[in-house]
Amino acid sequence: MADAKRELIERLQKDILQLEGYRPPEAGRRGVLGLGPLETAFPNGVFPQHSVHELVCANSEQAAASGGLVSGILSMLMQKSGVCVWIGRERRLFAPALAAFGIAPHQVIFISLHKDKDTLWVMEEALKCSGLTAVVCELREMDFKQSRRFQLAVENSRVTGFVLRNTKDKLSSTACAARWQVRSLPSADMNGLPGLGFLRWQVDLLKVRNGHTGSWQLEWQDGHFVPAEEILISEERQVG
Repeated sequence: MADAKRELIERLQKDILQLEGYRPPEAGRRGVLGLGPLETAFPNGVFPQHSVHELVCANSEQAAASGGLVSGILSMLMQKSGVCVWIGRERRLFAPALAAFGIAPHQVIFISLHKDKDTLWVMEEALKCSGLTAVVCELREMDFKQSRRFQLAVENSRVTGFVLRNTKDKLSSTACAARWQVRSLPSADMNGLPGLGFLRWQVDLLKVRNGHTGSWQLEWQDGHFVPAEEILISEERQVG
């Protein structure tokens, strides 16, 4: 009897997840974005598209790191044909630098706003546009009611949203699918060659709806994310 109840609950949970858009990948296929072990933290092991993701940025360094990670994810989502709206405060993002992630500058529409009130309104309207692939915005304040409006918008338009929260204050609850915190890491030594190595991040999932929290190290290499732990092991073997 207990096993039958457990199977019933598990089946109902899977049905609810599919209704919310968390569909499991087809047999024999990898996750959509190829985030490695990080992707297994999400429901059904799939990065939740058509949802809103919140990235906590306590300082300018974390804001830059979050922007870099989001750029890599956008590259996977747009696949050289989509369009993204990026709502920022001071246009700190250098558009040509997006080429490092395989994104052409014309694929991103930049909007500069300084007040959270204006940013929230533009973000919501952009998320309603089904012709877009993703929308990114930088702001400080966002309450549960506003985040719920964002989530309802993407459920209808199938757009993916990213909110970069530039604040040091205690964060309130939101309706976002996940809350991230991203920090930059030193790049690996390129066998003694001069120049910068591949971009690396420390990625922490602080909250995941219907998923699991955790910490990972990722590297952007050859147009996709690679677990940095595996690279470190490989490098140590080469040195040995």
